[in-house]
Amino acid sequence: MNNPLNHVWWLASRASGVVALVLVTISVAIGLMMSAKLMRKRGLGVKLTAIHEQTALAGLVAIGVHGITLLGDPWLHASVAGISVPFVMGYRSFFTGLGIIGGWLAGVLGLSYYIRRWIGPALWRKAHRATVVVYVLGLVHTIGAGTDASTSWLRWFMVLTAVPMAILFLRRVLGRKPAPAPQRRPRPRLAAEEIA
Repeated sequence: MNNPLNHVWWLASRASGVVALVLVTISVAIGLMMSAKLMRKRGLGVKLTAIHEQTALAGLVAIGVHGITLLGDPWLHASVAGISVPFVMGYRSFFTGLGIIGGWLAGVLGLSYYIRRWIGPALWRKAHRATVVVYVLGLVHTIGAGTDASTSWLRWFMVLTAVPMAILFLRRVLGRKPAPAPQRRPRPRLAAEEIA
């Protein structure tokens, strides 16, 4: 007899995976908008930073729930190694592995905010730019291993968010031009120098 509680783990994993993708998308989009300085309204930066941080942390929680609930799925038979070590799980191991890499990268990059004083703000900013990779890995994982990847609502969400994300990313990468080196103005000659 099929126990209905067996489906609870699968449903919880699906739901938390979708929630994680949505939260990571929002967080990365806000980060890209802030780095491109698209929203310059006074006081908005503080609010966007708070939303960026909160969605990133909530996304990490959702990623954790997504992995942990897979352990209870009686069909998948996932192990701790399967949900934490890339490419170990038997189910669509390539795409699952990319998701695990994305999850670990999200954790390292997201939590590095709290140690930026020790690693230095310049190094932290350079590393933090890689958060867009978390978003891309999440998309690829969802397409390749997600149960809901074939549903039209999730496909539309991914398409409608991927296009603006790509534009924001390209704007950030291509929009930064090195500042021109300051030109030295010639020193005016003094009358005594002209005579000599």
